Amino acid sequence: MSTRSLQRIIPSVATADGAGVKLRRSLGSSQFARLDPFLMLDEFYSDNPNDYIAGFPSHPHRGFETVTYMLDGRMQHKDHLGNTGDLAPGSVQWMTAGRGVIHSEMPRQSEGRMRGFQLWLNLPAAEKMKPADYRDIPAADIPELVFDGGRVRVIAGTLSLEGERVAGPVNGGEASLATDPIYWDLHLDPAREVTLPLTRGHNAFIYLYEGQASIGGQGVPHRAAGVLGDGDRLNLVSGSDGARLLILAGRPINEPVAQYGPFVMNTREEIEQALQDYRDGRLTEAV
Repeated sequence: MSTRSLQRIIPSVATADGAGVKLRRSLGSSQFARLDPFLMLDEFYSDNPNDYIAGFPSHPHRGFETVTYMLDGRMQHKDHLGNTGDLAPGSVQWMTAGRGVIHSEMPRQSEGRMRGFQLWLNLPAAEKMKPADYRDIPAADIPELVFDGGRVRVIAGTLSLEGERVAGPVNGGEASLATDPIYWDLHLDPAREVTLPLTRGHNAFIYLYEGQASIGGQGVPHRAAGVLGDGDRLNLVSGSDGARLLILAGRPINEPVAQYGPFVMNTREEIEQALQDYRDGRLTEAV
């Protein structure tokens, strides 16, 4: 057995997206700030409605998946397939853009805190043009594994710890078979330690969004993506205020990435085709 170490830090940078929503972007802040199969991680967090009220009006995607995880506040998803989803605290939206989807994500509040994350997860070439799909996952459908010193919300993948095994709602045949994703939200009590199993060979990173934590005696930066080395387990120690962090891992695709805004394909020619399809109104047509 081998323990994963902290290999690289990708700081988050302040930016804006949609119609002006303020957020912090770590993965995806540049073409060099990726970790196959992960393309982007955004954190949005504000008590000021001016930072989020304009939302994300109707826009297209092709070639990857978006995963939105809400901590506080409410947003509503609508797409060209007729899906409408309520993103409430603790819930997840898992959307496979595939060949193409046109959707919006708009606030369902005019005041109060809006807080959460959006992850972009790549698809292999063989799946980039499959039909679009959408799934709402209510907070009550996300299981928690409670252990001595903390708890883990298991959004994707499975977790075995202290004789218990928990499977997330996105697991096995549900989505992203090619990348076999793990998406966990870990809550550690103050000054506690935990060792979690991680699949060897999967690329993995963490994102500390509250408190303090260390890996192998090395402090984990706050609001930054900490890329992990390979291994089959991850050991974390929390600080005096405890820690809350995302743990994400996935099987690398090992294919070229060509990206232009909301389109992620393998070649420039495929990007040009996506742009042409969108201009011509064919982005979401069945093949």
